[in-house]
Amino acid sequence: MFERILIANRGEIALRILRTCRRMGVGAVVAYSEADRDTRAVQLADEAICIGPAEARRSYLSAPAILSAAIVTACDAIHPGYGFLSEDDAFAEMTRAHGLTFIGPPPEVLERFASKAGTRQLLAAHGLPTIPGSEGMLVDDDHALEEAERIGYPVLIKPSAGGGGRGMRMVRTPRELQQALTICRSEAQAAFGDDSLYLEKWLEENRHVEVQVIVDRYGNGVHVGERDCSVQRRHQKVVEESPTPALSEAMRRRLCESAVAAVVGAGYENIGTLEFLVDRDGEFYFIEINCRIQVEHPISEMRSGLDLVAEQIRIAAGEPLGYSQDAVRLDGHAIEFRINAEDVAHDFRPQAGTVGAYLAPGGPGVRMDSHLYAGYEVPPYYDSLLGKLVIWAPDRQSAIARSRIALGELVIEGLITNIPFHRAILDDQAFIDGSFTTNLLDRIGSAAFVAGGRRS
Repeated sequence: MFERILIANRGEIALRILRTCRRMGVGAVVAYSEADRDTRAVQLADEAICIGPAEARRSYLSAPAILSAAIVTACDAIHPGYGFLSEDDAFAEMTRAHGLTFIGPPPEVLERFASKAGTRQLLAAHGLPTIPGSEGMLVDDDHALEEAERIGYPVLIKPSAGGGGRGMRMVRTPRELQQALTICRSEAQAAFGDDSLYLEKWLEENRHVEVQVIVDRYGNGVHVGERDCSVQRRHQKVVEESPTPALSEAMRRRLCESAVAAVVGAGYENIGTLEFLVDRDGEFYFIEINCRIQVEHPISEMRSGLDLVAEQIRIAAGEPLGYSQDAVRLDGHAIEFRINAEDVAHDFRPQAGTVGAYLAPGGPGVRMDSHLYAGYEVPPYYDSLLGKLVIWAPDRQSAIARSRIALGELVIEGLITNIPFHRAILDDQAFIDGSFTTNLLDRIGSAAFVAGGRRS
């Protein structure tokens, strides 16, 4: 096991990793930017080290700064969290070249799964059904138009690198495609340093379902169930739950078992998430893999009792998985609400400011993963995520009831948040009965803003 881990991330995930390190008896150093000097993770860390100014490119995205920080603080491993350099195979290789361990898939595995289009082909060869898409990357606009005509509109433009909805657009006509390509290339280049794009057929009325897998370097793999991420805004997840209401038990079993078999066969290693679209008939189609811990991992933890960050660390240290699929027990129902600093009434405009008061909800089955505290200044430089409210109950309706209570108790004063929006989602009949699809928020529209603009 590692002696000391550098946590190369910020916000709630930095604090989440720090707590697991504490439980495992592993030393932890938090790397922070100048803007994050007063975060909770920095305050609680065994040691903290500044890696640069607020600009992510010169701090959390700077491989030299992070590697230097790990070396001078005598760390023997680096945990990248999610986002930033978490799926960067070049950074993982540099980490290994400096005698350190990258906590995540090894660099050769990250390189193998780096291209989303290439990964679709790879996992299709290992038995996963995929949505029709372009053959390789789009060379230019003419190539995109030819491929879209072959696939059939509507199509989804997707970046080969990264995630989080950046660089993605659904288009229904050649004119829309030409207009969107420039925007998507620009967004992908700015977010991921890679402007390569590809196309996928757009499925109307689909569900977005993902499978959490754990695979060790010895070829042993298990799944930790599936999560439904269909409540999205502009392809960015807002609410996640597990299990999905969209699948029968037989289809759920087939989906999860197929996912594990495919990634083990393709030589994957460590924690990973395979994402699928599910059509009206319950058929699933693989779209991409995330080679890192996911924002929504707590709902899988709440149902399984596993600490997925600890599993990441164990496997990166070379330990075998140590248990079979039969040992993974998934109980009850869990829902996660992403609590963001954003003004829903004004097109979800990101907010910054000082937290005047913060009160997390409590009670059975309630978990709040957040780095907030009264007096904390939310900076304007990063993602607007303030925390994740995670609810567990024996069944879905009980989880929804507990969620209403917890969202009513949650207090974040001093800036506008999306808490009222989450309350509105819980009042929507399609969400209540589990019949929603990825167009839920488009359908709700401004009616769901409820007290939008009111400070919560």
